[in-house]
Amino acid sequence: MLENRTDEALPVLRRLYAHTGRAHVIGVTGPPGAGKSSLVNALVRALRSDGRRVGVIAIDPTSPFTGGAILGDRIRMQDHSIDPGVFVRSMATRGRLGGLAPATAGTVSVLAAYGCDVIFVETVGAGQAEVDIAGAADTVVLVTVPVLGDAVQTLKAGIMEIADIFVVNKADRAEAGRTATEIKAMLGLAPVRTGWRPPVLLTAATEGRGVEEVIDAIARHRVCLLDDGTLIRRRQARHRREIIEIVQDRLLARAGNDRLDQLALSVARGELDP
Repeated sequence: MLENRTDEALPVLRRLYAHTGRAHVIGVTGPPGAGKSSLVNALVRALRSDGRRVGVIAIDPTSPFTGGAILGDRIRMQDHSIDPGVFVRSMATRGRLGGLAPATAGTVSVLAAYGCDVIFVETVGAGQAEVDIAGAADTVVLVTVPVLGDAVQTLKAGIMEIADIFVVNKADRAEAGRTATEIKAMLGLAPVRTGWRPPVLLTAATEGRGVEEVIDAIARHRVCLLDDGTLIRRRQARHRREIIEIVQDRLLARAGNDRLDQLALSVARGELDP
């Protein structure tokens, strides 16, 4: 209902909202092929062994040609398909830029109301500008690998600034230590805006190596968010953005596609300006 943007979803969301807010929302982003799904899979396994209920929203890019999406992240998480304590939902971006799907915020609310302790939001393979996840998550985990060439140079323009935790995955490969050192050096030059200094961790997600360290860093970051009041500020910014998106959606719905097409044609003909 949320993804199809039906009117029936709105009263349901209103009723669910009183039951949200307790889940820790973790954004997992990074370039294509970094192993985001493998890491999320390993993190889910570790959290389930501790009895935590987990939700996963995995975003895949929409084809500009067919309008469809492979939704392959679900395939990588088959281990959890019969576990009632895990809910995995794959979503297509539906043409939206920024690495997320239009229904992401509403789906986070549904999973939180359902009782998930932790909700992972895995973005599409992100580049320098796909930073929407910073406004949708409490904690942002940036996953990179040592085989991207100059990985730090590739990522540093925007996405490096939003990460709370850095993970160099596939750490069994050469140059993993060097990549981690480069990230630490870059972080050393950046001003500390809060009391949290992002850790740089090494993992081999498919083997389960380093996963507990990531879980520990996520837990420590949540404590820090609560202690210094950052959590409420982040959520305030998130809901402000959500309100703006609702206003925009309603304005577009009120305008109507046919009317917009007519106006665009008039502008194209030179009869009106935009």
